[in-house]
Amino acid sequence: MNEDQPYTVVGGRGTITVFEIYIKTTPERLWEAITDEEMRKRYSFGVATASDWTQGSEYKSAVPGVIDIASGENVEVDPPRRLVQTFTALWSEDVQREGTSRVTWEIEPVGDSCRLAVTHDQLGEGANSELYGGWPMILSGLKTLLETGENLTTPGSLRYSEAQGS
Repeated sequence: MNEDQPYTVVGGRGTITVFEIYIKTTPERLWEAITDEEMRKRYSFGVATASDWTQGSEYKSAVPGVIDIASGENVEVDPPRRLVQTFTALWSEDVQREGTSRVTWEIEPVGDSCRLAVTHDQLGEGANSELYGGWPMILSGLKTLLETGENLTTPGSLRYSEAQGS
């Protein structure tokens, strides 16, 4: 990995990005924030993610009537510890050409807080940075919401919230 390349290729996993953050919350509350449609859109650019969150079920991330963001399958569902999903980006033809990758959410209690590791792997070599570039803002919004009850108000974090009147 170098300064110009924010990812690396690891044997068999394709291109991989890993984001780690510590959040003062419980594993159950963090799991709820990841899987609850209304909570999710508060920290994920105004985008809701709908699913029944069972192994093998589908999920869809979208701003209804505005834009489809992603879809995939919940490959592994182990509340409140681990969620593994396939990820197919839908917001532009460029990202659609990248195909399917994988996102793994891992929650580990640490004292009165949690360590959240999000691994986005199985990306193609030279993957479009749009596929993984939003994770720092999404995770910052998640941390802000859980620790303060407020939404992160950076312009990117509010990208689609105004389109749906959130």
